[in-house]
Amino acid sequence: MAQADWRIEGDWIKNCSCAYGCPCDFNARPTNGWCKGIAGMRIQNGHYGATRLDGLSFFIVVHFPGALHEGNGQAQPIIDERADPAQREALFNILSGQYSAEGTLFHIFSLIVTTMHDPVFAPIELAFDKEARTATLRIPGVLESEVEPIRNPVTGAQHRIRVVIPEGFEHIEGEIASANIRSSGAIRFDTTASHSTLAHVVQTPQGVAA
Repeated sequence: MAQADWRIEGDWIKNCSCAYGCPCDFNARPTNGWCKGIAGMRIQNGHYGATRLDGLSFFIVVHFPGALHEGNGQAQPIIDERADPAQREALFNILSGQYSAEGTLFHIFSLIVTTMHDPVFAPIELAFDKEARTATLRIPGVLESEVEPIRNPVTGAQHRIRVVIPEGFEHIEGEIASANIRSSGAIRFDTTASHSTLAHVVQTPQGVAA
């Protein structure tokens, strides 16, 4: 597997159609038997070779007809429209999984997605507060999502759950929250009070570094 000199660090969101807790993180089948969701990052510090990626965001909308490891997935990348040609190429190279070690996030993604829809280049607005378990994502005409704390169904009080995956390939520690999603691109779906993970992540060609 070819590798390159790259590193991205920033705010990571995974929102999906499953119930709180995302069975995929526990090697279980999706809540509904299938999975539709979004994942992405606002890069605080990052580079691919000599190309800086600081401040850019990317998201991927996905649909898997069964468990993720069974493959046959669809995906549509959404890239920050502010990225110049070199930055776009750098992000596509990272997302392709061709420049990551086997068993890492983007390499696995390349194996389980069989239909890649045309990418979208659009403005990405993201508000993110991991500790408060809140986020707001706006990509006009393509994707919107809100994240808020899970609430106790009796008292309405915030219910906090943190998941730690010591050998995780997506993140090591994530705050679990509640998401609403409205996807209107090539993969269309809506969810209400579905799963969300918020995390601070460092990804490298060798996998998650933090």
